[in-house]
Amino acid sequence: MIWPHRREKAARGLGRELCDSAVRQGRAPALYSKLGAPDTVEGRFELLTLHVILLIDVLRDLGAEAAPSSQALFDAYVRDLDGALREMGVGDLTVGKRMRALGRAFYGRAAAWRAALMALPERAELETLVWRTILAGEAGANPAGLADYAIACREALAAQGRGILEGAVWLEP
Repeated sequence: MIWPHRREKAARGLGRELCDSAVRQGRAPALYSKLGAPDTVEGRFELLTLHVILLIDVLRDLGAEAAPSSQALFDAYVRDLDGALREMGVGDLTVGKRMRALGRAFYGRAAAWRAALMALPERAELETLVWRTILAGEAGANPAGLADYAIACREALAAQGRGILEGAVWLEP
């Protein structure tokens, strides 16, 4: 039997590993050079958030066994955002307000991504979401490639099943 504190430590480790994987995937150069994601603070935030949401959704589908790792992933994501704000020079008195705003943004985007992915094979909602969030509503930007990428990531993660509890494996964009 694994003691509860060992399970918690293992979940925290997996959560950190999954968050690091989401960061690496969200920074993949092809997302910016081939698929047209803007290489901006906002563009990187949107891509990181997308990858974290996809991971959390897959972990949710795995049930109670994956819940601690899902929470640990979210906690690592929040810590990373807090650290990034501080590195960007946001003062201590402002970080809390910015983190609350980012939290609201995360939950809003999570609901929007879930709804858009649930509407598949109808792609209009997904492409509109990609255009509005990742592409920042840029006139003339084509969301199709990033929408295809989001679908492929979701399918690849879902196909891993319980294997995701060993760590994330992503697609090349």
